[in-house]
Amino acid sequence: MACNISRVEYFRTTIIDRPGEAYKFLSQLALLKINLLAFSATPITPTDTQLTFFPENPKFMKNEASRAGMYLEGPNPALLVQCDDRLGALADIHLKIYEAGVNVKSAGGVIDGRGAFGYVIHVDSEDFDKAAAALGI
Repeated sequence: MACNISRVEYFRTTIIDRPGEAYKFLSQLALLKINLLAFSATPITPTDTQLTFFPENPKFMKNEASRAGMYLEGPNPALLVQCDDRLGALADIHLKIYEAGVNVKSAGGVIDGRGAFGYVIHVDSEDFDKAAAALGI
C-alpha cells in the first residue's frame, strides 16, 4: 500500500465523563447509519471528555446529527494517513510537515496487526494547506 494520505474532516463534542456516555453517543451515530473512519476520546477536565469523530461522509453526519438534535462542533480539517508499517514511517511524515514550517497540534494512530497503520494528524486550520502540500495532497 505504501502511503495514502487524504484530507478528512472531523467533529467534536464534549460529554460528562462517566461510564456509558461515549457508548450512548456512538450508539446514536450507529442508529443514524454514520460510518466513522476514526474516533478518539480525550479527557479535558476532571469531569468532561471531548469526543472526536472522523466520519466517512462529513455532510451526511452533519445533517443527520443536526436532525437528531446532537450538538457537534465542526467540521474541521485533518489529515488521515494510511501506510504500510515500517520503522521510521511516522518520523518521515513528521519531517515533511516540520520542513514546511507547520506545527502538529495533535496526532494519534494504531497499527492494524497486518502490516499497516492508520494515523490522524491535526494542524491549525491556517496551516492545513501547507501541511497537505508537504505530504503531497
